[in-house]
Amino acid sequence: MVFATPPVLITGASQRVGLHCAKRLLAEGQPVIFSYRSERPGVQQLLDLGAIAIHADFSSEANILAFIEELNTHTDSLRAIVHNASQWLAETPGDEAAAFTQMFGVHMLAPYLINLHCAPLLQRSPVADIIHVSDDVTRKGSSKHIAYCASKAGLESLTLSFAAKFAPRIKVNGIAPALLMFQPDDDAAYRASTLKKSAMGIEPGAEVIYQSLRYLLDNPYVTGTTLTVNGGRHVK
Repeated sequence: MVFATPPVLITGASQRVGLHCAKRLLAEGQPVIFSYRSERPGVQQLLDLGAIAIHADFSSEANILAFIEELNTHTDSLRAIVHNASQWLAETPGDEAAAFTQMFGVHMLAPYLINLHCAPLLQRSPVADIIHVSDDVTRKGSSKHIAYCASKAGLESLTLSFAAKFAPRIKVNGIAPALLMFQPDDDAAYRASTLKKSAMGIEPGAEVIYQSLRYLLDNPYVTGTTLTVNGGRHVK
């Protein structure tokens, strides 16, 4: 497909933050290609808005490379890659390695391989960015979710390494949010206790991540940086 301007690739954009950012980009006239793992209403919503969907399961090297191969059939350039795909798995006693391996694949191996193999697509755009969506939990670690936290911390390390590797042609940055949106079944007690963890004390919603994304895309002098979007949890 021939695009008027190079598209933005967003991984894991069928729901919540990824879906919101994809819709905002499309509303601005920015072409979008997105990946999704599960069929959700958001997939059709984005298709109806003109986005291109690619089904992807980043749990193995073969699947990741197959995704990259299909991506190349849809476009010969990319304005940006937003690594939003994420997976949270409990570390079940006796099955810890499986959970760690799956989250490593989604949070580290997929971004690593996609960045390397898609660099030529980015280099064909006049301006190019890679943005890794991490998690504020990496700031202090997590005794309950060690594998999730470690793989997200590895993603932040990839931000630094790729920023150095691809400079000055491609900017590489990260966004590390804390809780943005409650789940519908979160009870009042949980919501209240969670809001108390931040200095701002609000549920900000997905728009704050789009604002962060927009800043990183627009600013020509920021690379190798991870933006903390946590409502001031670190000062609480």
